[in-house]
Amino acid sequence: MYATKGRSVGLGLALGSAFAFGGSGVAAKPLIEAGLDPLHVVWLRVTGAAVVMLPVAWRHRDLLRRKPALLAGFGLLAVAGVQAFYFAAISRIPVGVALLVEYLGPALVLLWVRFVQRRPVTRAAAVGVVLAVGGLACVVEVWTGLRFDPVGVLLALGAAFCQVSYFVLSDQGSDSADSTRADPLGVVAYGLLVGTVVLTFVARPWRMEWSVLGGAAGMGGSQVPAALLLGWIVLIATVLAYATGVLAVRRLSPQVAGVVACLEAVVATVLAWVLLREHLSAPQIIGGAVVLIGAFIAQSSTPKAPSGPVAGGTGADDPARLSSGSPAV
Repeated sequence: MYATKGRSVGLGLALGSAFAFGGSGVAAKPLIEAGLDPLHVVWLRVTGAAVVMLPVAWRHRDLLRRKPALLAGFGLLAVAGVQAFYFAAISRIPVGVALLVEYLGPALVLLWVRFVQRRPVTRAAAVGVVLAVGGLACVVEVWTGLRFDPVGVLLALGAAFCQVSYFVLSDQGSDSADSTRADPLGVVAYGLLVGTVVLTFVARPWRMEWSVLGGAAGMGGSQVPAALLLGWIVLIATVLAYATGVLAVRRLSPQVAGVVACLEAVVATVLAWVLLREHLSAPQIIGGAVVLIGAFIAQSSTPKAPSGPVAGGTGADDPARLSSGSPAV
C-alpha cells in the first residue's frame, strides 16, 4: 500500500514538473518580443533561481570538494547551454517546435550509449530513433523549406545536444555507494550557480534593457506585467519545476519520470497555441507526436549500467531528471 501511495505521489510530482517546465517558453517569449535579449532572459531565469536555491547549495557545500567536475559540467552544459540555446531558438521559431526538437536529446543519448560507451542497444531503441528523426522532418516541414527558420532549428538542436550532457552527467556516479552519491537537489543548486557565473560573462546583463521589466509585455493580444512573467519563469518554471522533478525521480524510476516529463512538450505546444496564438499545421502536430513517441522509445529502451536492483521501480537518489530544459532548459 505504501509503495502504491509513493508511486502515485511520484506521478503527481512528475506531472507538476512537466506542467511547470512547459510554461517557461510562453512566459519568456513575450519578454523577448518586448525588447529583452534571449540570453538576458536566460540569465534572469537562472540567476533568480540560483538565489532562491542558495540555502540548498549551502546545505550541500561538501559537493564542491567531492564532485567539482560534475557540478561544473552540469552548470555549463545542462543548465547554461540548454537554456541559452532553447531561449534563442524560441525567439525565431514557435515554442512548441523548439521544445519538440530539443526532445531529440533522449534519442541522441541512445547514440552516445551505442557508439561512445559501446554498450548494446535494443531494436526497439533503434526504431525509436528512426521515429524521432522522421517526426522531426514533419515538424520542420522539410518539403516546404522556406517556411521554416533553419537558424532556429539549429539552435533548438544545440539545446538537444546540451540535453544529452544532462543525461550523461546525471548518470555519473549512479552506481556509486550511497556515501559518495551526489544529492540531486545539491547538484541542481550548484548547477544553477555555475550557470549564473557562465551566463554572466556570456549575456553581459549590464547591457540589458532593465526598463522592460518595469513595463508590460504582449501575450496573445493582452498586456501582462513583465515582472509577473519573470516571477513565473523563476519560481514556477525553474525552482518549482526542478524541485518537483527531482522529488518525482526519488519515487519513480528514471524511465517512468522521463515518460511523464515528455508531457512538457505537449503542455508548451498547447499553451503557445492558446496564449501566444501560435498555430501548428496538421503535419507538424503529427510529427511532434511521432518525435515524442520516438524519444520515449529510445529513452526507455536505453540499457542502464549495472547499478544494483531498485525495489518497486523507484530510484531514490538517481538524478536522471535534473534538467529542463529540461532542460532543460
